[in-house]
Amino acid sequence: MNTPDTQRPRPGTAILRTALRRNVGAMVWGTVLMGLYQAGETAFPIALGLIVEHALQDRSPIALALSVGALAVIITTVSLSWRFGMRVLQKANTTEAHRWRVRVASCALQPVARDVDLKSGEVLTVATEDADQTADIIEVVPLLVSSLAAVVVTAVALSLADLRLGLLVVAGTVAILSVLTVMSRRIGAGTREQQARVARAGAKVADLIIGLRPLHGFGGNHAAFGSYRRVSTDAKRQAITVARVNGVYAGTALALNAVLAAAVSLTAGWLAFQRQITIGELVMAVGLAQFIMEPLKMFSEMPKYVMMARASADRMALVLSAPPVAAPGTGRPAPGGGLQVDGVRHGALRTLKFDVAPGEFVAVAAYQPRAAADLAAVLALNVPPGAYEGAVRLGGQPLAELSVEAVRGHLLVNPYDGEIFAGTLRSNIDPSGTSRTVAEAVEASLLTDVVALHPEGLEYAVRDRGANLSGGQRQRLSLARALAADTGILVLHDPTTAVDAVTEQLIARRVAALRRGRTTLVITSSPALLDAADRVLVLDDGVVTAEDTHRNLLATDEDYCLAVAR
Repeated sequence: MNTPDTQRPRPGTAILRTALRRNVGAMVWGTVLMGLYQAGETAFPIALGLIVEHALQDRSPIALALSVGALAVIITTVSLSWRFGMRVLQKANTTEAHRWRVRVASCALQPVARDVDLKSGEVLTVATEDADQTADIIEVVPLLVSSLAAVVVTAVALSLADLRLGLLVVAGTVAILSVLTVMSRRIGAGTREQQARVARAGAKVADLIIGLRPLHGFGGNHAAFGSYRRVSTDAKRQAITVARVNGVYAGTALALNAVLAAAVSLTAGWLAFQRQITIGELVMAVGLAQFIMEPLKMFSEMPKYVMMARASADRMALVLSAPPVAAPGTGRPAPGGGLQVDGVRHGALRTLKFDVAPGEFVAVAAYQPRAAADLAAVLALNVPPGAYEGAVRLGGQPLAELSVEAVRGHLLVNPYDGEIFAGTLRSNIDPSGTSRTVAEAVEASLLTDVVALHPEGLEYAVRDRGANLSGGQRQRLSLARALAADTGILVLHDPTTAVDAVTEQLIARRVAALRRGRTTLVITSSPALLDAADRVLVLDDGVVTAEDTHRNLLATDEDYCLAVAR
């Protein structure tokens, strides 16, 4: 169920404000430390000017020693403040990026369907690159503030020597930022488009990996790779465009900063030549002119990073602020209840109605695969209750009145194409590590041969998507995971289509024995599973047309016999 925080609209600006608000402490400390760093950098040329102005003129060893000591203190302050300031900011940055990755992953895994026009590969990009770039705002603000403070201190120090020097720094800084702010907007727009194209390329790769085997089967892999090449080429071209704009931005910033530093140095030289400032003030002005290039460079780069963070935050908002298709209830089903499907109309289903009593093993023989898929989707909450007519009840309570977590804990629908994850056999069977029926589930699904085949047993390493397992082994592994969950109501959709008839017969008997006393619904055309069921519901043209045991139906219903007999 969604939390109130994820239900509220969350545009990119709100995401950035949230990131800033919960890192205020780290940002304050980072700003103070980075401010000390900039103050030390600013103090160094000022100290040199004072040394030239006083210590060298007096030619006093004590004054010279004190000057060297003061420079050592300044250098130490610069070193330590930078070290600890960046440590504080980068820790906060990394932590905040982790928070947003978890939040995006949590929203992407919400069981309630979401109206998000993003594929899984795109969501992965949002949860990684966009989360990192959004969290960069935590470093950007303190660096921006400290750089601004350095520019202000420099302008004040130069104004004390000559007001014209200070005004030159202020006017030059305003002009530089005005030019770069305009350029940064183009960077932000280009970055958003680049991120979208890279995400689309990632989604295309994910689709190719999922469908690689069937693509090879009918020779469509070359066309699919060509499609990916076109998407990737678009992403590459946009990345080159953004890189070109970034290069122009960086070059312009460097050139403008150099022009300002040169202008300050030349103006100070001219003033010294006119004897309007002293030699010490000239040394200070030239030193500050060289120093000011670093904070100006940092200061001028900040608008670009702000735009990039905003673009990433806007993409995260697509996931985080997307409203659920249906608002789930808050109730919980009564334990030990049955399953009722009452007049459901959806897709190929036409006023479908049937009951599964508590502890009963019922099979549904669907003549049309579409109807079987639609029934599984409705029971799995892939279709929200408001999107179909009729009602599905657990223990007499409609699904619309129950929380999604409560339904998931009471009713498990295992799809025919259950996902296999990288890990071990055990972690795939018992992802939470809490099941007490792993051994029984392995036995019932006849996964015992796979376990016995490898010395590691259940710790045998499984590759991503079960690439090192056969189709039948993957299906049995998925079945074992469903059985190990030991839920009150279990729905299996074609759990044995990839195994041979002998194995299927053994699995049917063992599943029926393991689930005895537990409510089970199997959507299948397997004669073995149909025979193991207490009764069979014939689903034809979206409605139940017959109901009896498998053997009675074989003896009395010719259409049923033709549909399921092998």
